[in-house]
Amino acid sequence: MGHVNERELEWTDVERGETHFRRKTLGAETDVDDIGASLYELPPEAASWPYHFHTGNAEAVYVLSGTGLLRTPDGETRVEPGDYCAFPAAPDGAHRFYNDGEEPLRFLAVSTMQDPDVTVYPDSEKIGVYAGAPPGGDKDERVVSGYFRRDDDVDYWEGES
Repeated sequence: MGHVNERELEWTDVERGETHFRRKTLGAETDVDDIGASLYELPPEAASWPYHFHTGNAEAVYVLSGTGLLRTPDGETRVEPGDYCAFPAAPDGAHRFYNDGEEPLRFLAVSTMQDPDVTVYPDSEKIGVYAGAPPGGDKDERVVSGYFRRDDDVDYWEGES
């Protein structure tokens, strides 16, 4: 059985440009490897991870407190406590949260933990590649991991004898 209390975990802070949040990786603290779960807290005027979607992992968010905006391919939607948002592993699952309120926006994010996975970032035309451990998994177990510009594609036979 996997059991952890969030009060036992330290926050990890991420801050880069308008991306700013605190995170507790609940799923990583249990003995269940195929479900990821993290508690997030975005301060006012901050955003979550860059706008993205996964090709191998579905994600979902349950809003616990605060209010904000959710960006998807359909535009922006207001989120508030009690909202559940599901993101399929496909282009129509692209998402990013932004806290335009005065209080922290707190939510639980869960995901499948399929390996390998490719994350697509439509705004910056980049992709993230993960094999050996999925996003949110043990980075030390990955045999391949990196971020690449989509335009850096090379011919399949280039460099082969």
